[in-house]
Amino acid sequence: MVKTRSFRLSASFWEAGRIALDSLRKNKLRSFLTLLGIILATTTLITVTALIHGMNVYIAEKVSDMGSDGFRVVRMAFFGDFNPKKFLEMQKRNPQIKPVEYEFVKSEARLLKDMGMMVSRQARVTYKAQSQEQVDIEGITDSIPAINNVQVDVGRSVTYEEVRRHAPVAFIGNDVRKAFFEGEDPLGKTIAVEGNPYEVVGVAKTLGSVFGNSQDNFVMIPIESYFKTYGAHTGIRLVAKAIDQPHLMEAEDEVRVLLRSYRHLTPGQEDNFSLFASDTIVSLWERLTAAISGMAVGIVSVFMVVGGVVIMNIMLAVVTERTHEIGIRKSLGARRRDILNQYLVESSVLSATGGLAGVALAWLLAFAVRNLTSVPMALPWTSVFVGVGLSATVGLFFGIYPARRASKLDPIEALRVER
Repeated sequence: MVKTRSFRLSASFWEAGRIALDSLRKNKLRSFLTLLGIILATTTLITVTALIHGMNVYIAEKVSDMGSDGFRVVRMAFFGDFNPKKFLEMQKRNPQIKPVEYEFVKSEARLLKDMGMMVSRQARVTYKAQSQEQVDIEGITDSIPAINNVQVDVGRSVTYEEVRRHAPVAFIGNDVRKAFFEGEDPLGKTIAVEGNPYEVVGVAKTLGSVFGNSQDNFVMIPIESYFKTYGAHTGIRLVAKAIDQPHLMEAEDEVRVLLRSYRHLTPGQEDNFSLFASDTIVSLWERLTAAISGMAVGIVSVFMVVGGVVIMNIMLAVVTERTHEIGIRKSLGARRRDILNQYLVESSVLSATGGLAGVALAWLLAFAVRNLTSVPMALPWTSVFVGVGLSATVGLFFGIYPARRASKLDPIEALRVER
């Protein structure tokens, strides 16, 4: 008896689904107009989700070049809402980071795998009669390329001895190589940074771009050479790696304590420097994208409600068209539950089809944006299931009233209606 009932329910569901698909096929224009709201809602939901997910991955992989075990110490940094008053207070309170502080922290820290110091500015770089404006000139210690995941493509990076003796050498990015040394070996050539000569000792592997801004337009020189030219007074930042990811927070605390002790800060005083890790940047970005997600949910909700109302109206029209058919089915023994299930399944299948069309459209948009622009797009499969499931649920919800109306029709009155 139970098996017979299960088979009957399964058959009625499949039959309702088949009827819904036949209706879509026979009335293509009406079906498209009916599902337009659902299609737009699903497309918007998945496109925004793909954009946010792609940006989150992008930020985690490219913008934050510190890795999961790295962190930085800078004079001051803001995370969250910008507060002009607090910014002015920090400018007065926070002194510049000094090379001696770097030496102290590096010598005393026990939870660091490595630590480096760097400073940067933009300047004009020339080679023979060619010149390149606004190149990032980075003064570095020898450990900086490894800490920042900058790999060597040709030659080598700056060495400890070259940093110590203020050597006039340069480790260049791929953009600089293309600008000056296309088709020739750059090693041993001399470039000029604002008139100061530097011998090229190596070229970095391509890093790519972040939001369309190239990360390969740089010249790294020994930090002592940088200090000799520009001074050691502003812009110094410390870049560190913990011994491993589980010890990251302990390493941050250790560096914070060492810097506070060197600067003679009492327990009640605030830090007069800023320390942050890659997860800080990623968390901040995710908080920002949460607002975008909220807006997207609001827009999608409006589209879904509009689409649901349209589906309800269409299903009411369908019930009216099939009144005679419903009367025949009831006279042959169909129960109210059978009629109810048929129209609920039909409205859900109708709406889910709109959801699938929205998924296909969103995928095409994401593919086009990812390949034609610098905007990262990554389509998570969970959003596809959520989009289709949500659209089917909307169809189910807004199909309840038409289905109940169909199931309550009196079979005798229904048979009297002309076909």
